[in-house]
Amino acid sequence: MRDADALFSIAARELRTVVRTPAVLALSVVFGLTVVAVAAAGSGSRGGYVPLVLDLTPFVEALVPLLAFALCYRAVLSDRQTGELDVLRTFDVSRPAYVGGVYLGRSLALVAVVFGSLLVAAATVPVLSPPKPTFLAVNAAADSPVAFLRFTVLAVVFALATAAVALAISAAARTTRQALAFAVGLLVVFIVGVDAAAVAGLASGTIGIDAVPFVLAASPNGAFRSLVFGVAVESGSGTTPLVALLGLGGWVVGALAVAVVTAWRPVE
Repeated sequence: MRDADALFSIAARELRTVVRTPAVLALSVVFGLTVVAVAAAGSGSRGGYVPLVLDLTPFVEALVPLLAFALCYRAVLSDRQTGELDVLRTFDVSRPAYVGGVYLGRSLALVAVVFGSLLVAAATVPVLSPPKPTFLAVNAAADSPVAFLRFTVLAVVFALATAAVALAISAAARTTRQALAFAVGLLVVFIVGVDAAAVAGLASGTIGIDAVPFVLAASPNGAFRSLVFGVAVESGSGTTPLVALLGLGGWVVGALAVAVVTAWRPVE
């Protein structure tokens, strides 16, 4: 079987698996409702697109990894435990084609949920924001849908990075309990661990203020937040967006490499 054919066949299978899994569908609905509820209930949607970005950033930063891990942390492990990996290997499916197919299928589902939820959230701005006084000069470029579009693209890239990490966990873990332990541990590190390390380093003088962007880029969450403030809301950051983008890219490449190397590990 050619690698390209195998990759797309496996991706299609993964999409069908996601659609047929009630728990995943329920979690996706909860994610979408939460994002839209935050947009509708908060003050951001009434102030414009940039305030909405600021309202949604902490929620997206916490919820996207949870959704990505739920979608991907058992994808490879389940195939290994059920024997489907052994069947695929008899058809000479390569490791990169298999991992790429699983990643593509699961990522398409993840991106659809994240992008769709944020698109609906953006629709609350013209509905809920009060009309701007005509006697005031307003700089439309300072708060336009383009700012929210940039935020949405960054959220999708962030989702792809966390999905790659979850897939690496699924490939490397030998048991479901081990996979869950790895997932929970990394989520804690991503959400609070790196930030806590940066604060502790600043307080103790171990790291300087100029090193903070590099420390934050060590986690997908920190890199995403840096990109939001440097690109979506244009806070004036200079080198931080590039460092953060390289950090996210490094997580994607490194995690997928781990998944490719460990995908054929035997089950215990």
